Amino acid sequence: MQRYGWRWTGRGVVFLLGAGLVACGAETDDLGSIVRTADLPGYLPMTSMAHYEQAMEELSNWGRWGPDDELGTANLITPAKRVAAAALVTEGISVSLSHDVMQEGAIDGRVILNREVLNVNASGASDRYQYTGTYHGTNHSHLDSVDCHIMYQGKGYNGVAMEDIEAAGGCPRGSINAMKDGIVTRGILFDATLLPGNVNPGGWVELGTAIRAADLEALEEIQGVRVEPGDVILLYTGRWKRRAALGPWRTSEGVAGYHADVVFFMKERGVSFIGHDMWNDVSPHEFSREELLPLHRLSLVALGTSIFDNLDFERLAETAKRLGRYEFLFTAAPLRIELGMGSPINPIATF
Repeated sequence: MQRYGWRWTGRGVVFLLGAGLVACGAETDDLGSIVRTADLPGYLPMTSMAHYEQAMEELSNWGRWGPDDELGTANLITPAKRVAAAALVTEGISVSLSHDVMQEGAIDGRVILNREVLNVNASGASDRYQYTGTYHGTNHSHLDSVDCHIMYQGKGYNGVAMEDIEAAGGCPRGSINAMKDGIVTRGILFDATLLPGNVNPGGWVELGTAIRAADLEALEEIQGVRVEPGDVILLYTGRWKRRAALGPWRTSEGVAGYHADVVFFMKERGVSFIGHDMWNDVSPHEFSREELLPLHRLSLVALGTSIFDNLDFERLAETAKRLGRYEFLFTAAPLRIELGMGSPINPIATF
């Protein structure tokens, strides 16, 4: 994996002499001169393993914020970005973006939370929570740590090696505890059901539908927003609506989600985090048999962009449509777990 040394401007490739030259305000062109992701120098359609492997090298952010960086693209959330995001609150409406924690197993996720009442008496009661396995997977709303949870050829973002994880008994750098001060920034919901011809009568996107970079650009125009450095982007496909109507399904039947070419959009725009109402990656895709979750590896390992999985955007999509607003204040506070590789999460959108 090469160290960070160049980026796109939409007009060509610029070599950077040091990470100190990268400032939030320099991450994007004049908004009046929009260059489509597919027209960027170096763009790949991401339809083969060769494209994927090339992108892993060429999009690398390793070293961009220093050799010991633990935040990745969360570095793009500046104090000014947080202040601007807070100014988006005009209605005083807040919406949870988490799904209820699963306490019963199903075919789309057998790990559950065991909730046990320990005692009840006249002065109060207490209980205990314990997962039967990892909260990572396809059902529990969670945030991946920027390092350790996902690796490529034995290494995570900025070169954290599997041997380092084994020696430390956990994530020695880039753990979830690096996010202990919380995530406060501008959030953008991309409602994939608004794309022409993309929604079925039930109100969800069909399984296996790929949402590409060009689709996100189309949604920017439909929804009247534009992604800027430090933003969190969230993709709504109606996963939980479909599950409520038809019941759970095996992931082998398909998942509507981001296509791997979205990584070029993320790099160019300076996206800080991504999220989805399932595991983010579309399935199946052009090279599923060789790499099931290419966007996961490209995002976490190459870019250093942490991922929110299995969020629930049903109420958010309804609220955004009613208000005619797809941008909001996004906040999330992962648990403070030293050496942790992620955290169950309940992000909040506030309009």
